[in-house]
Amino acid sequence: QVQLVESGGGLVQAGGSLRLSCTASGRIFSINPMGWYRQAPGKQRDLVAVVTTGGSTNIADSVKGRFTISRDNAKNTVYLQMNSLKSEDTAVYYCYARIATWSRRADDFWGQGTQVTVSS
Repeated sequence: QVQLVESGGGLVQAGGSLRLSCTASGRIFSINPMGWYRQAPGKQRDLVAVVTTGGSTNIADSVKGRFTISRDNAKNTVYLQMNSLKSEDTAVYYCYARIATWSRRADDFWGQGTQVTVSS
């Protein structure tokens, strides 16, 4: 079975930084894309940033210039470096990956979510 395991959330003061990590494991043939979404209380889940195997990125305007996404294809891991955090970045952050297993079937997978809280 495929599994996404996240780490790195927590409590930080406004202006601070956090780094999220997410590693995929299981019978994986390919992962494309891989990235992060977030959901604040009472709001829908929104894209933060995703990155393809080739390194192309799609980053939300609200975090451009502050957040950086990267991935290590050999480790099936994606990272989100979050700098200059604001209170409005407070949310549960979910790792996302579209994964093709060895059967070549591709499905969307989600991590369990990690809380990021930014205090002002």
